[in-house]
This record gives sequence, C-alpha cells and structure tokens, in this order.
Amino acid sequence: METIISSVIAAAVTLLVCVINNSQQAARTRNLLDYKLEQLTKRVDKHNNVIERTYELEKRTDIQEEQIRVANHRIADLEEHEHERIKE
Repeated sequence: METIISSVIAAAVTLLVCVINNSQQAARTRNLLDYKLEQLTKRVDKHNNVIERTYELEKRTDIQEEQIRVANHRIADLEEHEHERIKE
C-alpha cells in the first residue's frame, strides 16, 4: 500500500512539474510570437508607407510630364507665330 501511495505522489509531483513547465513555455512562446508579430507589423507599415509615397511621386511625375508637354506645345505655338510674323 505504501508503494502505491508513494507512486501516486511521485506521479502527481511529476504531473505538476510538467504542467508548470508547459505553462511557462507556452507563456514564453506567446510573448515571443507577440513580439515578432509586432516587429512584422512595423515592417509592413513601413513598406506600405513606401508604396503610398511611391504612388504619390508617380502621380506628381505624371502631372509634371503633362505640364511639360503643354508648355512645350505652347512654346512651339509661340515660335510658329513668331516665324509667321517675321515672314509677313
């Protein structure tokens, strides 16, 4: 009977140690995953910010290219009118 009681006590202590160890490991793993997720979120936000800035730059570049085309067209018209005026 004493052997059974000591075996049950040893098993209970072993089980308790395993539960405590697993609980602590799970907490550490959860903290590590939270940290890594936070770092990844920061990197994604930074990347998205670069994408948004690039989109805005492309939009501005398109507008500036159109303004340059219009300015070149106006200059060509003025030069043409100037040549016509000189010929007259």
